[in-house]
Amino acid sequence: MKWSEVRKHFPERCVLVESLLSETRGKERIIKEMSVIDDFENGNAAWKVYKKLHAENTNRELYIFHTNNEEIKVIEQPYIGVRERV
Repeated sequence: MKWSEVRKHFPERCVLVESLLSETRGKERIIKEMSVIDDFENGNAAWKVYKKLHAENTNRELYIFHTNNEEIKVIEQPYIGVRERV
């Protein structure tokens, strides 16, 4: 789905999406196609599901957006945190 389609299907909702087709231009991640995993009334509920899915598979490209936004913008930032030793 494109973002415009997501907005039509889930008006005034928080949506947890997975990027299916994306690219990086400069520091911006451009999401061309996405799949809606679930929709929520608020971001807190979406965040709980995001954390669970991310813990299961960190390679999935998951995002939370609110459909009130006409456009979505994802800025890539390098990870500077501490990682666990394996």
